Amino acid sequence: MFTLILKPVIWAHNFLYRLIGVLSIKENDGIHPKHKILKYEQFFIKNISSGDNVLDIGCGNGFLASAVSRKAKKVFGIDISEKNIALAKKRFQEENVEYIVGDATTHEFKENFDAIILSNVLEHIENRTDFLKDIKRLAPRILIRVPLLSRDWLAVYKKEKGFEYRLDNTHFTEYTEESFQKEMSDADLKIENTEIKFGELYAVATKIQN
Repeated sequence: MFTLILKPVIWAHNFLYRLIGVLSIKENDGIHPKHKILKYEQFFIKNISSGDNVLDIGCGNGFLASAVSRKAKKVFGIDISEKNIALAKKRFQEENVEYIVGDATTHEFKENFDAIILSNVLEHIENRTDFLKDIKRLAPRILIRVPLLSRDWLAVYKKEKGFEYRLDNTHFTEYTEESFQKEMSDADLKIENTEIKFGELYAVATKIQN
């Protein structure tokens, strides 16, 4: 009986969470207010140098690529969504930023980079270990941001009870610190440093030298 009552309540909570996101984007001229609140771009800016060529995989609407471009030498942004790239070119086009539509899991990159950005991207990829092993040849360090399952008790509770717990139903995973560390190890990547903010894990990963 309790589960029958709880199920629609959990569904309503998930629905309203997503609805708030959609409405807040419309109110904020197409940009999610989390950009202003989380200030997540500061982590990526902090971990690049002024002479860096940066690859932003899953660049979305270009907000982060634009922010990073103010410090980096060149930023190359790739996203699978034509709509996202069109918005990026309209809203966040800079002289040293190049955007293309493409699937980073299959795209043949012709150049190397100083750093790769994966900001809320890994969780959308099914074969993450293979992907990481493939892209690490392109740059000596990878700057990562992923959602944590342990962001609050309710997400863990939902998962334990078999309810939808993901922030986005296109996520193949949401991480614990342990599962993130294992994934990096499986991809032969070394975690140089991490930080946690607003229920997200940020990390700098480098190739393990054999």
